[in-house]
Amino acid sequence: MNAAPAGPTAELGRFLEIQNLGLNLPFALAFLLLAARGVPSLVTTGLLVLAFVAARNAGHSFNRFADREQDARNPRTRGRALVTGRLSPAFALVFTAVSAAVMVLAAALLNPLALALAPVALVLILGYSYTKRFTWLTTVFLGLVESITPAAAYVGVTGTLAPTVLLAVGAILLWGTAFETIHSLGDLPADLALGLRSLPARFGVRRSVALVPVLHAGALALLAAFGAAERLGLAYFVALAAMGALAARTDRVLALRPEEAARPFRAHFALGALFLAGILIALFVPFP
Repeated sequence: MNAAPAGPTAELGRFLEIQNLGLNLPFALAFLLLAARGVPSLVTTGLLVLAFVAARNAGHSFNRFADREQDARNPRTRGRALVTGRLSPAFALVFTAVSAAVMVLAAALLNPLALALAPVALVLILGYSYTKRFTWLTTVFLGLVESITPAAAYVGVTGTLAPTVLLAVGAILLWGTAFETIHSLGDLPADLALGLRSLPARFGVRRSVALVPVLHAGALALLAAFGAAERLGLAYFVALAAMGALAARTDRVLALRPEEAARPFRAHFALGALFLAGILIALFVPFP
């Protein structure tokens, strides 16, 4: 069934899945605040947010273009705008190009290192759309795309990339891989029918579900190591403990009822919010 008609703004929001922006934005804001050890300048904040949103929009738009034939054969996605003709493939490519240009411009206005790394980020962001056609590592690749967030925040704010930030990069790589594994469970029947690759398609539901808590635990351990290296306060580690408790609860739900993967998927909104809350308290609430 085709999606109901929508106005231009609502159609664009649906095309870019704006409703899922809250999955990654809390982590982006948290690392932005951490990199500045407080609130960065208005110009730096604006440019980093612009670069983040532009990169995300470029990735989503290009993915819709690359996947339009597969989307037409998937019951969950056959109502998307490029499938039904509400938007054209040319529009998707132009929107991708404009978004990529905005991201590069924002990076150039930040500092030389941000500009130098912008093409690398774009290759990762756009390259995902084709990895699912030939390797199950596409799930890990998506985690790698998400792991750009802490590095981008620190490079954008400081113009450098300290070795300790790599702990956060590794953590978000594992966290993103867990999230994308959960997400791909919902598309497993369609992916198998279409010959698309993912971790669940390669290893099956049971082993993929068993891997998720291991990935979550590894991510939290790396975030704890990062917090210790950055000498963050107690509130940060309390937030990590709360994230661990919520993740353990939702991972158990996933293990018992993997067909209900939507619930653990939605929990990632709350997990990101907990991380941001811990950073805000650690940075801005004084403790004796």
